[in-house]
Amino acid sequence: ALRMVDENVNGFDPNIKNVDENELKEPTDKRMFVLAAAIKNNYSVEKLYELTKIDRWFLEKFKNIIDYYKTLTTFDTGTITLEILKKAKKIGFSDKQIAAAIKSTETAVRKLREEFQITPFVKQIDTVAAEWPAYTNYLYLTYNASTHDLDFPGEITMVLGSGVYRIGSSVEFDWCAVGCLRELRKQGKKTIMVNYNPETVSTD
Repeated sequence: ALRMVDENVNGFDPNIKNVDENELKEPTDKRMFVLAAAIKNNYSVEKLYELTKIDRWFLEKFKNIIDYYKTLTTFDTGTITLEILKKAKKIGFSDKQIAAAIKSTETAVRKLREEFQITPFVKQIDTVAAEWPAYTNYLYLTYNASTHDLDFPGEITMVLGSGVYRIGSSVEFDWCAVGCLRELRKQGKKTIMVNYNPETVSTD
């Protein structure tokens, strides 16, 4: 979610902000990074709860991320194992985030991941909760799976969506992509759209 909101952010990054207890008390858009720094600096969940009033359950989840980040920093591209890299992807670390932790590059981490055959699986969302047959084909990618829900035989035209909805933009960008899909289908082509957090899915 943090990467979607700001493309300059690697994720729940403990190195963006310094620890400041006054900032931890105030709910701002930058507090998450102060929280990450505090966890890295061994603030306890109880202490963070007192300062932030964020539910302890969520604080434990945040701590899990930073604890694993610390684990990653003990490796480099020559020593990181398949199991360590796979777990990082399952937790939600991006290749860029892993690269920062192991002092490498995003390209090198991606290459290593492909050598280890760590790639995401395509899963299908049941948009009607099994109440009746679902005809909409909403898909998502995850590393927390072992099989694909469907096959891609090839000869499919990919349309790239406009990405995250931001203040100042609107659904017309999603509609352009939909128009492109419809035109390609009129030409008899099979299509798939790749997008993240599109406005038309998130609210409509």
